[in-house]
Amino acid sequence: MAEKISFVIEDTGEEVEFFVVEETKINGTNYILVTESETDEEADAYILKDTSNPEDAEAVYEIVEDDTELESVSKIFSEILDDIDIEK
Repeated sequence: MAEKISFVIEDTGEEVEFFVVEETKINGTNYILVTESETDEEADAYILKDTSNPEDAEAVYEIVEDDTELESVSKIFSEILDDIDIEK
């Protein structure tokens, strides 16, 4: 069973929940692969990057939007999760 985490969207204050599928650290930066549904194989998934400072009480995550970064991180998640296809 995947861990469920909640995020608060800074601009709107809206709370959204995601299931953490996998996490990894690349060059000192934490990334998590999350999805909206734990059971739906066609559910959207997102790669989030931890942008918080080490002294911050809570982690701050942003969706990875840079194409080069997204490509390299998604390849790593594909290798870790060899039974999951990641489509962009």
